Amino acid sequence: MNPAPPPLAGIPPVRRPDPYAGDRWTFGFPGGLTAEVHTLGARLHGLWAPDRDGTPADVVLAPRDPRHTATTARYFGATVGRYANRIAHGRFTLDGTPYRLTTQENGHCLHGGTDGFDTRLWEAEGVHTPEWTGVLLRLRSPDGDQGFPGNLDVTVRCLIGRDDELAFSYTAFTDAPTPVNLTNHAYFNLGGEASGDVLGHELAVDATHYTPVDGDLIPRGDHRPVGGTAFDLRRPLRIADALARPGADGGYDHNFVLSPPPGDTTPRRAAVLYAPATGRRMEVLTTEPGLQVYTAGQFDGTVLGKSGTPYRAGAGIALETQHFPDSPNRPGDPSTVLRPGERYTSRTVLRFSTRD
Repeated sequence: MNPAPPPLAGIPPVRRPDPYAGDRWTFGFPGGLTAEVHTLGARLHGLWAPDRDGTPADVVLAPRDPRHTATTARYFGATVGRYANRIAHGRFTLDGTPYRLTTQENGHCLHGGTDGFDTRLWEAEGVHTPEWTGVLLRLRSPDGDQGFPGNLDVTVRCLIGRDDELAFSYTAFTDAPTPVNLTNHAYFNLGGEASGDVLGHELAVDATHYTPVDGDLIPRGDHRPVGGTAFDLRRPLRIADALARPGADGGYDHNFVLSPPPGDTTPRRAAVLYAPATGRRMEVLTTEPGLQVYTAGQFDGTVLGKSGTPYRAGAGIALETQHFPDSPNRPGDPSTVLRPGERYTSRTVLRFSTRD
């Protein structure tokens, strides 16, 4: 005889209208994770996780003034697309047709263009089951949006499980061939968002290769082995020690080629982030082939965090699961092209735990 399912003990998603954030949705499980998601940008604004003593803290960076998500804190916690990361010079050719995208950073297309998914107001509804609680967000990107071809219908499910997991599940459909590459752009600090920098955190990345980039952070040449380089994070290493190695140039903003290569729809481990001071540990699992690691070296204190603390270099770290930068112009990389009749799927799980 099968046992009865566990009671519906999670916190049902609660919606609160906000003039700057769209709607704020709060959800989670008592004693475990609790999240706040905004419909403007399908944005993870907050995530409270317990430390080794059971004391919760918000481990996601976000601006004190939500209006700054339109300027200096634009990508904080947002769902970015249609194409996360960079497309060189905002140009690509698909099936023999050239396309020109909107551009910003140094004349390149970054995170979908000047008016990407992070600026849009997504439709949302609550999701609540015995095992999961959260929000489902939807967006239609019309044909020609930022220069991309085809109508694109996108769904993002942001759910917390009773086992201290935060899962992002993406689906998309199109009526014309188009590149698609979606991710969430949260910055994490497992000491708490106002606790200083993450240089004392330990980071491990399950990658055998990385992508060298030029001064504009556009890929140059082939992917290279991490062995013997500043990008070898196959064993846990203090971020401060990693960034002190020759070749790190004081910070990462690089794509790591995950191993083993993708072959199924089951998320596999990509990285582990650990804060010895609090015992919080975050394991990143994904179906994506790449992980963009950004150690926030360009933060200069301009953005004031939720607690009023200026975010300076190293205040957080972004671990963006995705396909590779500039793949539409790099035939040897895994394809990002979605065609009519196909279904784009991607899943990333953040699994939280603590250590003594």
